[in-house]
Amino acid sequence: MRGLKEQMEGGHKSIESPQRVSVSDLGRIVTGKTPSTKNPAFWGGEYQFVTPSDLEWKTYYCRSTERCVTEEAKQKHTKQFIPSDAVMVTCIGNTIGKCGISATECLTNQQINTIVLHEGIDPKFVYYLIVHNIGLIRGVGVGGGAATPIINKSTFSKIRLKVPSRRTWKTIASILSAYDDLIENTRRRIQLLEQAARLLYKEWFIHFRFPACAASVAAGRPGHEHVKIKNGLPEGWKRQKLSQVAEVNRASLSKNYQGKIEYVDISAVTPGMIKETKLYDFKVAPSRARRIVQHGDIIWSCVRPNRRSHAVIWHPPENLVVSTGFAVITPISVPTTYLYQAVTTDEFVGYLANNARGAAYPAVTAKDFEEALITVPQDSLLEQFNAIMESIQEQIYVLHLQARRLAKARDLLLPRLMNGEIAV
Repeated sequence: MRGLKEQMEGGHKSIESPQRVSVSDLGRIVTGKTPSTKNPAFWGGEYQFVTPSDLEWKTYYCRSTERCVTEEAKQKHTKQFIPSDAVMVTCIGNTIGKCGISATECLTNQQINTIVLHEGIDPKFVYYLIVHNIGLIRGVGVGGGAATPIINKSTFSKIRLKVPSRRTWKTIASILSAYDDLIENTRRRIQLLEQAARLLYKEWFIHFRFPACAASVAAGRPGHEHVKIKNGLPEGWKRQKLSQVAEVNRASLSKNYQGKIEYVDISAVTPGMIKETKLYDFKVAPSRARRIVQHGDIIWSCVRPNRRSHAVIWHPPENLVVSTGFAVITPISVPTTYLYQAVTTDEFVGYLANNARGAAYPAVTAKDFEEALITVPQDSLLEQFNAIMESIQEQIYVLHLQARRLAKARDLLLPRLMNGEIAV
């Protein structure tokens, strides 16, 4: 093949540029396998089991998965196990092109083809190369003509990609990965803040180990140890329907609205985070782009509530609109910071899951949210909690902004580096 020559060390082909190379020139291709779900000995172990839903667009390293497999599964599917620093690419349906780098030795399902890289080839460069060519890869899948687009192992291996000069690969990877490393660090900081918020909520409002408020001290009751428990709740607390403390789906855009909107789809929301928004002229926006939101609202996906697709709306643009597939919860008599914790507990998610209807796409309605019971503490305690939590929420908001700006800068650099527009 023109432009390829045998490398003296490592026993595989080295790649010279400028040229196009096949995916198989980069490494050995492995298609994943799902262990039998009927055998419990295969599940719940120490090895990640990666599926398309565990990968986001531009995942970088895949650090965690919904399910894990055992040593028994590894022994059964040795040939399908992949090492760390392999590049995983989803090759079926609407998720074609999702990719990420394996953080540890792991197994993927059969919807993912993995490039186990030849010695000396930088995994981060190949990851960015795949990201840069997502459109091309998706085109191969759609071009197959099948009702469900799919790229099998053979076809995936033959996909040809344009690469810059081989001497630039590590430098390109280093430049781009510096952004992703910062993004990962930012997200870890967000996770720590979110964890601190959840722990504080549990300590005060589930375990009832809350601090004394000024009124309690004045009454000679210094803390939670002296609070009477009645019907399972501290004295003065109530259980109320969500509709008594918040509005659900307060406002929607008129069909006659004119102008541009920034739209949030259900697919753009993961637990606690809005990953992206899309700008539309309202005339050509998706028909579900209707729900009006404001600062302090909480959005919760009505479809498949077990996936926990929810987020707080914080300092939104004036034209932000979300899908009608969300329940938009507007707090009235309790702070957003408290209500968000209350409607994202395991208990609340279980309530939604138990009330979801439909086999293929189990979903709840606005009425289900309105009927949900919420614990409402005394106002003085809510004020104390909110004073702490608003600061945490503000920090989370700033960190999300930083992550988005870093991602935008990385995405601007990627094509220019790959196309040789910037000298390295």
